Amino acid sequence: MRFKPVAAVVGVSAIAIAMLVVADEGRDGKRLAENDRHIQSHAERLLEQGRNIFRFDTYGSEAFFGDALQLHKAIAGANNGGVGPGVSPKTALAVGLKVDADALPDQLKAHLKAGMVNLDDPATTLALLKLNAVVGLTGRFDEGGRITALGTQCALCHSNVDDSFAPGIGKRLDGWANRDLNVGAIVSLAPNLKPFTDLLRVDEGTVRQVLASWGPGCYDAWLDKDGKALRPDGGRACTMIPPAFGLAGVNLATWTGAGSATYWNAYVAVTQQHGSGVFFDPRLGNRDQYPVAAESGSFNTRGTPDLVTSKLGALHFYQLAIPAPKPPKGSFDEAAAARGKAVFNGRAQCSSCHVPPLFTEPGHNLHTPTEMGIDSFQADRSPTLMYRTAPLAGLWTHQKGGFYHDGRFATLPAVVDHYDRTFKLGLTDWEKSELVEYLKSL
Repeated sequence: MRFKPVAAVVGVSAIAIAMLVVADEGRDGKRLAENDRHIQSHAERLLEQGRNIFRFDTYGSEAFFGDALQLHKAIAGANNGGVGPGVSPKTALAVGLKVDADALPDQLKAHLKAGMVNLDDPATTLALLKLNAVVGLTGRFDEGGRITALGTQCALCHSNVDDSFAPGIGKRLDGWANRDLNVGAIVSLAPNLKPFTDLLRVDEGTVRQVLASWGPGCYDAWLDKDGKALRPDGGRACTMIPPAFGLAGVNLATWTGAGSATYWNAYVAVTQQHGSGVFFDPRLGNRDQYPVAAESGSFNTRGTPDLVTSKLGALHFYQLAIPAPKPPKGSFDEAAAARGKAVFNGRAQCSSCHVPPLFTEPGHNLHTPTEMGIDSFQADRSPTLMYRTAPLAGLWTHQKGGFYHDGRFATLPAVVDHYDRTFKLGLTDWEKSELVEYLKSL
C-alpha cells in the first residue's frame, strides 16, 4: 500500500479547514454564532436536496405513466419489448424533450460528434434513459435491461438546456419554461388512454383530439378538474408553460394565481404527475365549477405512501433560489432600454402593477379579466376567478409561443399595443419601441 506524503495530507487538511472557517464567517469576518451556522448549514442542505428533487424525483408517478398509461412501451417500441415503432432520439427531440449533456459519458459524446450514434433507433433513447440523461423523465429497468416503467419530474416542463452540445442537448437550465415541449403529443403515444377516457367520460378519439390541440409549450392543468377541453370558440384550452425562476418574494404563482409556488408543486406532483401524495383544496370540490374533481375526489387526494409532502419544503427552497436569468449581451438595444425604463415607470404606468424589482405586486397580485381587457375563460377555471400579474424578469427566455397565459399575443409589441388601447395611454410609436427594448432587458 502506498501512502501520500505527510506534507501533502497536512496541506489538503489545512485547505479543507480553511474553507470551513470561511464558510462559517459572517460579513465582518467574525465566526458565525452557533445558531447562524445551523441556519446556514440547513439552507445549504435544503438547496442540494431541492435541486435533486426538482431534477430527479418522480414522486412515484411510474404507477400512472408506466403501469396505467404504459407510455414506456410506446417509447421502447416492439423491437425492444414494447409496442409500435418506438421513439427515437430524433423524434424525442422533435417533441421538445431535452438531453442533459453532463450526464453523457465522454466516449458517447465523442461518438455523437462523429455521427457514430444511430439517432433513429429507439434503443438509443432507452440508453439515454438508462443514463438518466433525458431531462424530466426517468425510466425504470429490470435486471435484463428492459424498461418496465416511466416516471416524470418537475424538470420535464420547467427546465431547458443551453444547446451547447447540439440543439436540444446541453447543460441544464432549471426553472426555464420548456416552450418546445409537446406534452399532448407525448401523452398521446400511450397505448392505454383509458385513465383519461374514464375520468372525462369521453371516447379515445376525443382525448387524442384534445391532446393534439395543445401543441408545443402548452398544457392544460385544469382539464382533469373541470372537463373544459376547449374554449367556447373552439380554441385550445391549455396555457403556456410558465417559468419557475424569479419566484422569491412573489406571492401567487401561475397564470391565475390559484396558490403559491409550493401549493402548485403539490397540485402538480399529486394531480398532474399522478405521484403518490397528499393534496387538499376544498375549493376544487365545488361541483358547479369543478364537476370532474368533485366526482373523482381529486381535490382531497390522500395517496399512500406519501412521497410528496416531505419534499415540498426543499423543493420550494430551491425554486426560490433560482434567479431570473439576465438577457444575453447584444439581445437588446441598451440605450433604448434605458429610455424605455422611464416609459415603464412613467407614461406607460407599467410599474404600478409590475412593481420593480419583483415586477409583480407585493401582496395580492391578482386582477379581474375586465381590468386586463381580456376574456374571462381561463380566469373562470381558477378558484380566484382572476389573472395574476406575471413577474417580468427573465421575460426574454420565454418569448417562444407567445405572451399572456395562452400565447394570444405573438410579440412584445403586440402586448404593449394591447395595454396602450386598454388603458388609453396614448403612447407614441417611439415610446412603444423603447418600452419593448426595456422589457427585453429585464
